[in-house]
Amino acid sequence: MKVSTRLFMATPIVPGSRAGFKNPPLALLPPIPLYRRLLRAHRRKLPKHERVLGDEYVKGEFRRHRDVENPIHIIGFLTEWQMYAQAIEGDSWQGTVLDRSKIDKMSDDQLTQLYELMQAIKSKQEP
Repeated sequence: MKVSTRLFMATPIVPGSRAGFKNPPLALLPPIPLYRRLLRAHRRKLPKHERVLGDEYVKGEFRRHRDVENPIHIIGFLTEWQMYAQAIEGDSWQGTVLDRSKIDKMSDDQLTQLYELMQAIKSKQEP
């Protein structure tokens, strides 16, 4: 993922505007610090079996997006992962339902990946 400082300056975050965020991020973190923050949040907040699954998923997603050069995709990717990190750190993720508008925007590949993730979670929960 090739990120320049221009991308961070191009991300308008106006104080006081909610712009669709539950808790708007103060600033968009660069990929490496965000990646570390996610793994740290998993280590502190998730049970071991969920942590293993979550860490694998985060690592795979960041690997798959390593060579993305489209600024819109990069900003969207980093924004979604930063909102996820905030949710995990704030314990607001438990019992939440995925927003229907986000599901409608997903590609077929993303829906398949979401389904596979759901199956992996269900198989880990069964004794």
